[in-house]
Formats: sequence, structure tokens, C-alpha cells
Amino acid sequence: MTIPLTAHAIVIGAGLSGMAAATELLKRGVPVTILEASNRVADPWRARHPRLRLNIHRHFTRLPGHHEPRAKDRFLPRDAVVDYLGDYADGLKDHIVFNTSVLSVRREGGLWQVDTNNGSYSCTDLVVATGREKVPDMPVWPGMEDFGGKVIHAADFGDPSDYDGKNIVVVGAGNSGSDVLNHLSRNNPARVWVAVRYGPSILPSKILGFSLQRMANLFARFPKWSLDPVFGFMQWTFFGNLRRHGLPRHKLGGGSRMLKDGVTFALDDGFVAALKAGRFEVVPQVVGFGDYTVELANGRKLRPDVVICATGYRPDLERLFGELGALDAKGYPLHPMGQEDVNNPGLWFTGYTPVFQGFFHAAGVCAVRIAALVAARTAKAPNAPHQRQVAHRPQIQPRFAKRAE
Repeated sequence: MTIPLTAHAIVIGAGLSGMAAATELLKRGVPVTILEASNRVADPWRARHPRLRLNIHRHFTRLPGHHEPRAKDRFLPRDAVVDYLGDYADGLKDHIVFNTSVLSVRREGGLWQVDTNNGSYSCTDLVVATGREKVPDMPVWPGMEDFGGKVIHAADFGDPSDYDGKNIVVVGAGNSGSDVLNHLSRNNPARVWVAVRYGPSILPSKILGFSLQRMANLFARFPKWSLDPVFGFMQWTFFGNLRRHGLPRHKLGGGSRMLKDGVTFALDDGFVAALKAGRFEVVPQVVGFGDYTVELANGRKLRPDVVICATGYRPDLERLFGELGALDAKGYPLHPMGQEDVNNPGLWFTGYTPVFQGFFHAAGVCAVRIAALVAARTAKAPNAPHQRQVAHRPQIQPRFAKRAE
């Protein structure tokens, strides 16, 4: 079917940010096609270890136009997240094109041209929602390829009980590292070394049964200058001086790290107690490997069975957008929260900046921002020069769209 369009959006990625953006665009009458590389939604979540839980309270996990997750858990387990995203995708099934990988993107004749393995698409607005944590960031150390033990990324952690009786090195104690360490603290590894350069900004997941994350809206209103001392005081109040247990402080406070580098707070659920009890030992950063050893910065050598690299993720955007001037030196969008890219009209990024309320909340904020700006521009210029006949399937409003009004 061919229909006249003043605005038509392509969304790259059928994750929570992409589907939220599509929902808000459709609500405002903007036709949308979502291109998804896999054959189903929530594949990255399905790949995570089965005991994974969000560090976001379920109160902040509602997506636009949909109900709050019905799971009773305060912090949703992996399978509940998968089910919720699958249910959300059901309302967008007429707009999602699966098994479609984007090969190249270019601006041509006032439109975005998107080439995929299943043909080419044209659109006035291109929304990029492939995720901040698309690709595990795996370091390479000297001698690593000859190591006789096992080296994995935290993304491949698996069942925590698989590590019972084993000697483990966990590299990094940030958000994903603390998640791994929390799980190991509730199981029975023989020994756990935590190799870090700097310690994390860490907070308790609950205070007297109350989820600290429920206060995220309050934290978001704090002046930026106050965040480091506030969270530093909270960490000291609940955990004491962790440097006594070998965990060094980062040169930046927790608030500064989140706002500057996108490094979110770690939530404790057993890690600190294991550290204070001597079950876990903090050691200097890893600098190399031997046949069966891991060498540390102070020259000490460990003999672990498994090395778990909790070394973060990267968005992997350079291939498509590196030459458009849309990314910073680290490969993250210059305008990551639903703002139009100033150098590339009609280019939008969503899902690339953490906020205190978490990625689900950020997805909703970005979705509303993108959809409102696209719709407003279309309303002001119904006969704009970029209007043209675009081949596209009939657009059908998602079944839950009315609930968002």
C-alpha cells in the first residue's frame, strides 16, 4: 500500500526503549516500523543468567500505554521481564519486522535511507534504540589465551550454584560485578577474589524492609553538587569504612560517576557481608595471565578455576553512526535522551543514559519527548518539502494505545 506521509519513523531495535518510542509515535498518528535483528523480543534478557533480578523497583518498570508488571517481586526476576516485554510486543506485532539487521544508514534527499538484509527503508525520522549494553566489553590481558582455567564475561554467568567449590576471580565490582558477588555470597564457592582498581559506589537494596530505590524520584531532584556527599554519607552510614576491608574509593563520587560516565550504583544483597566476614578478598587489578595463574598489579599470583569479567558493556554504534558526528569519543550518543541530533535532522537516540529511576522510566521519558517533537514538527509543516509517497504497510494502532491517553 502506498500512502502520503509527512512523517514516518523507523525504530531500530524492539527492546523496551524502541517499543516505548513506537507506542508513543503511533499514539500521535505517526506511522512506525520497528526493525529487530533477532527472531523475537527480549533476547538479551533471555541470555542473562536465570537468577538475575533488576536493581530497579517494579514501581519504575511500567512502559508507556501498558500496565505495571503483575509480578509480586519488588525487583523483577529475569523471566518476569521477558514475559512483560513479550506482552508489550503483542500490541505492536503489526509493526515489528523480525530477523532484520541494519547494514547501513545514510541521509539522502531529506530522508533517512536504511539498508538491511531484508531490503531498504526510507523514513523522515530514525529512532535508534539498540541498547546501551548491546555488546559485552571483554578485556584482553597478556597470556590470557594460554590460561588453563575458564574466562567468561558476567553476561555469561549462568547458575550461581555452578561455582560451588571453585576458586573465583571477579574482575570489577560495579553494577554487574556486585550482582555476581551478591549471588556468589548466597552459594558456596571455595574462595572469591575481587580484583578492582577502584571500589564501587554501593548502597543497600533495602533499609528496614523498605526498598531504597523507591526514593529514586527524590534523588533525581537533588542538586548535582549534593549527590556525591549525600551518597558517600549513606554508604558510610550503612556499611562503614569499606577501605578497612580492602575496597578502595573511586576518585569520583557515585553521583558524578553516574552523570559523567553512566556508571550506576551497585546494590548490596550479600556482597558486603561476605567481604566483612572474610569470605571474599579484595585484591589489586589483573595485569596478566599465566598457564594456570592470574597476575595482579602488585605481583601476586592467584590460581583460580574461573575468572568472571564484570567489565561492562558498550553500545556498538560506531559502524552505523561513527561518521555522522553523532557519537562522543567513547562511542555513546551526544544526545542520548530523546533529543534530536543537532547535526542530523530526524535522528533520535533513546535508551543510552541511566537515570535514578532506571531504564524503563528513561524509556518512557524519551519516548514521549521524541513522539511529541516529531508530531509537533509534522503539525507545523504538513506540506513540508520532504513529504513524498512512501511504500509502507497499513498502520494499526496497538491494542493498548488507548490506555496511554
